[in-house]
Amino acid sequence: MSTSTTVKEAVKETLLGSEEPSNLSATHRALFLNNAKKDEQTGELVMGPDEFIEAIAPPTEDYHKISRDQYGLLFRVADRKGAGKVTLGDWAAFENLLMKPDAEYEIAFRLFDISRTGSVKYDDFRQLYERNKGSNSIPFDWDCEWAKLYIGDKSKRHTLTYPEFSQMLRGLQGERIRQAFQIFDKDRDGYIEPEDFARIILETSKHKLSDHLLENLTSLCNISTGSRISYANVRAFQNMIKEMDLVELIIRQACKKSADGKITRTEFLNEAAKVTRFSLFTPMEADILFHFASLDEPSGRLSLTDFAKVLDPSWRHRGVSEESQGQQLHKAKSATQSFLLQAAESGYNFLLGSAAGAFGAFMVYPIDLVKTRMQNQRGADPGQRLYKNSVDCFKKVIANEGFRGLYSGVLPQLVGVAPEKAIKLTVNDLVRGFFTDQKTGNIRWEHEVLAGGSAGACQVVFTNPLEIVKIRLQVQGEVAKATEGAQKRSAMWIVKNLGLAGLYKGASACLLRDVPFSAIYFPTYSHLKKDLFGESPTKKLGILQLLTAGAIAGMPAAYLTTPCDVIKTRLQVEARKGDTNYTGLRHAATTIMKEEGFKAFFKGGPARILRSSPQFGFTLAAYEVLQSVLPFPGKAKPEQVHTGVADVVDTIREKDVASPHARSRNALKMILDLDENFGRIKLPDHETWKTLPKFLGGGKS
Repeated sequence: MSTSTTVKEAVKETLLGSEEPSNLSATHRALFLNNAKKDEQTGELVMGPDEFIEAIAPPTEDYHKISRDQYGLLFRVADRKGAGKVTLGDWAAFENLLMKPDAEYEIAFRLFDISRTGSVKYDDFRQLYERNKGSNSIPFDWDCEWAKLYIGDKSKRHTLTYPEFSQMLRGLQGERIRQAFQIFDKDRDGYIEPEDFARIILETSKHKLSDHLLENLTSLCNISTGSRISYANVRAFQNMIKEMDLVELIIRQACKKSADGKITRTEFLNEAAKVTRFSLFTPMEADILFHFASLDEPSGRLSLTDFAKVLDPSWRHRGVSEESQGQQLHKAKSATQSFLLQAAESGYNFLLGSAAGAFGAFMVYPIDLVKTRMQNQRGADPGQRLYKNSVDCFKKVIANEGFRGLYSGVLPQLVGVAPEKAIKLTVNDLVRGFFTDQKTGNIRWEHEVLAGGSAGACQVVFTNPLEIVKIRLQVQGEVAKATEGAQKRSAMWIVKNLGLAGLYKGASACLLRDVPFSAIYFPTYSHLKKDLFGESPTKKLGILQLLTAGAIAGMPAAYLTTPCDVIKTRLQVEARKGDTNYTGLRHAATTIMKEEGFKAFFKGGPARILRSSPQFGFTLAAYEVLQSVLPFPGKAKPEQVHTGVADVVDTIREKDVASPHARSRNALKMILDLDENFGRIKLPDHETWKTLPKFLGGGKS
């Protein structure tokens, strides 16, 4: 229906009123108006079967398990009067029905309650079943002992009430599997071939299982020593299917308690024993679960990501994102557009990294200033030193220069830290990504060290000019105190005075410091998050945990590289009158050792730990928080491990779960327990067509 017609109808109903139920939401009402057409006889808006399918089964959804035409089964349920059309009132009633907690069972019941008497007659049930089952489906005996317990013997058939019908439908799948097993077990030894088992499951449960399970059904024979599948295997498989939601809850609970987010078969059974009142899962059922979950990861320790392949994390084909396949085809971007988008996202992340780096540097800058002044002290005689220790230095800076003195040279630090942190984080991620096994997500420790070292080497191009300007600004205060009439210089004066070559004075020492620092820091940080705090695809660390991991990782990295930092500081600081003027890296190292001893190489070590550790903690924690709070506009959401229960409890997914399509799909899952082909369009001959009742499109009243 056109937009103009929709507007006219909306205005008409606003002026004249309408008889629509008051509890029909605006969204669902708009869905009806957008798909309905005007009835030529009555003039009211109605939906026929095609329009109804358009409303509850949008073409952008995925239909590789339940075909789109099968949603037409629900038209008869929505058409309360059997008139072949659905009015706005009918649509509202259908929407309310979908929102009921037992909607799946009630929709199936109403479908088979052909006479609309509030009960299902056996003859009507059989007729509708025979019309819709597949021509090559595995036979099902409705005169079996199981069926007689629900509907009576041939001579004593009785109708089924809604509770009775629902209970029968719940046990139907198990009976279908049992009968199918007996059909294929021709020699009556209790075993069938893997291919026969696969056919049974595909015909009885395809609509409820993940693609991963369906593709690997025949591998079930591998859990035993033989090459065939026993009835016990089949029954255990079915039990796992029926309890899949409970299985997921147990797995999630067990993975949360695990340090690495992974669990073993024993841990699953232990958690199941704690969650349930009695042992609900047998050893064979646990074996089957872990067998299918570990086909791609045969280590025995599995994460929720491994189990998600069994729990059916998405209704779509594996590898297809939340965006539909049709949308992906229509929205395919050119290489130029993709490059520009990636460049824009990189620039955005650069800004976030800059803000996070500036925040981390500002928080610890006073400690950095104390560290620099302690490292610049010359002479072996304590009486020649201006500061006794780091605490004494801190006190004297405040006493002589005020609180603002602690932030001398902070501006170039904040400006320069942006490219420094951005390059360090980017290079480390790129090199780690190159050496990481894409299947397992593992990386060898030597490659972790190489990634960190590469990051440290690349940052020097920005770090060295920043450091030399910052250091000279930081020691100006003590120079002014010691030398009467000394003039304070600005950052720009220092840059002009040094020139391009001067800005890279001490670069070799800076390289010698930053390469081992990053080579130690990044692998340590990664392992602390994973091994100490249990970070995994299913466990996201909090700010305090990230901050702690960053701080701890910085301790050994900062202290062990202090000698290189001392040499770098001595080379970059402007030598005062009477101080030794170092000519290079080797000269500085040998002179310090000769004049001040080995301990001089660790001057300012504690201050360096106190500065570097929290700085990286603050920076990385702030960066991750900024990325989650301010994501790149238009960026696709990161892939999440969605499963059945999670889709219900996850507030992000509530809208989808409550949509007409999602609830209708769940109702069809229940109906298709009868037969996978139920509701598929068939083309009967002319005579057969005339015998069909009107609600099936025929001419029989």
